[in-house]
Amino acid sequence: MKKNVSLKNAVIAIIVTNLITVSLLVFAPIPMIGGMKLVTGQEYDFLKKFGKMITVKNLVMDRYVDKIDMQKMVDGALRGMVSNATDIYTEYMDEKEFKEWTTQTKGSYAGIGVYIEPKDGRIMVVSPIEDGPAQRAGIKSGDIILKINGQEMTADDMNKAVSMMTGKEGKKINLIIYRSGVGNKEFNLITEKIVFKTVKSKILNNNIGYIRITQFTETTGNDFNKALDSLLDKKIKGLVLDLRDNPGGLLTECVKVADRLVGEGTIVYTIDNKNQREEWTSDENKINIPLALLVNEGTASASEIVSGAVRDYKAGTLIGTKTFGKGLVQDLIDLRDGTGIKITIARYYTPSGECIQGKGITPDIILTLPEKDKYKELKLEEDIQLQKAIQVIKSKM
Repeated sequence: MKKNVSLKNAVIAIIVTNLITVSLLVFAPIPMIGGMKLVTGQEYDFLKKFGKMITVKNLVMDRYVDKIDMQKMVDGALRGMVSNATDIYTEYMDEKEFKEWTTQTKGSYAGIGVYIEPKDGRIMVVSPIEDGPAQRAGIKSGDIILKINGQEMTADDMNKAVSMMTGKEGKKINLIIYRSGVGNKEFNLITEKIVFKTVKSKILNNNIGYIRITQFTETTGNDFNKALDSLLDKKIKGLVLDLRDNPGGLLTECVKVADRLVGEGTIVYTIDNKNQREEWTSDENKINIPLALLVNEGTASASEIVSGAVRDYKAGTLIGTKTFGKGLVQDLIDLRDGTGIKITIARYYTPSGECIQGKGITPDIILTLPEKDKYKELKLEEDIQLQKAIQVIKSKM
């Protein structure tokens, strides 16, 4: 497996430099010589474009009745600047928000255990974390969060929502959610330590291996390879990979998974705003047993990269319902002062050249769980999607 060299790091450096320059120009004093302010040509161009921001800042500092928190003013200016991007995933984060987001790819954090995304102006649960407070209470993929602790939530409140639902253990969280076909529901939860175990495996009947990946964190690729090698040592005759309600995660980790499933070629490629292409490839080594992938509307982002590669190479059969449809790549940039910016840097494309943003991936076999089974933990014999996967694999043994 290899990744082609790109200009990505240079682009990130330029973004960070520009943000720091902007904040310094707006909020730092400009040196004076002989009563005149000395600025560079670049600063002069900036001042011509953003002079109104300077004027407003000075007016507020000079006239506002109470003491001004300069850090909040800086954060607000940067947040406003970044929010002008039309992409809903690009946002500036203060220290608290940045810390909370970075924990999502680490080993553990305190919260109620849900992954959320903006969707049609609201906050949607992409998936609950297995065995977390939210899942145990019955919160499911597709639920819309209307209120948190009595405060109404919209897509513009993503950072606030994350902050309110995470933090220290033992916080009481009241949620009002809307569920399609059901209506509004209320949940009372308590935050607890969420420990990520992203890969689970076992052997089903007929000697068919089963691996479930709940998200792609820093250890997922290696954990998947260990689980797969263990199953192959036991001479499994087929494999079910369960990516249902997997909200995605790290691109590097999903590529490690796809590399074991497809043959030599492109797994995924991205194109940025400079039309620069960055490509991740796999080698010729792959499993040579029948493969089935389980997907649903909670299968998003990195898990759709795996699904798209398997589909395009016809390396396995996709079973379930249409995936979420997130074909955008975000980079989490540390601004070195505790704050950060999450910015969409590229669109990704499946090996066949399709960007699935807003479209999702339609499985080879469309099979929807009965309504009565959508919101509970299913046993093997109750899971018709898993039973179908077993049936497909047995037909190819």
